[in-house]
Parts: sequence; structure tokens; C-alpha cells
Amino acid sequence: MSITQQHLLDAYRARQHDEPAPPAPGAHDWQVVREWRDERQFRAVLAGRPARHRFRVALNRWRRRPT
Repeated sequence: MSITQQHLLDAYRARQHDEPAPPAPGAHDWQVVREWRDERQFRAVLAGRPARHRFRVALNRWRRRPT
């Protein structure tokens, strides 16, 4: 059974029991990614490391290099 079929079945069952439908698959993916990033930054601060984005640091280093 695919995730879409499972979602449709869950929505049908919720409707039969007068309950709110579950969120669609993937509806909260970006929120999970943001929370994971925030947790990583928090743990970096606790460990005494700077809470910067590695990509941003690498981009700034590339921008500042002499030509």
C-alpha cells in the first residue's frame, strides 16, 4: 500500500468517526527540517562551537579570497 493510499484510508476512517482528517503526507516536512537545524545549532552552542551554517561560511570564504 502506498503512502497516498494509506492517507486516503486514514482520512476515510476519520470521516466515519467524525474526527479531523490527518495531515497530508509531506505537509510538515519543512518544519521538521527547520527544527532539526535549530537543534543542531543549539547543540553546537552547548559544545562551544559557533552556530553558523557551514554553507554560508564557505560562501563567505570563497567571496573574500584574493583574485
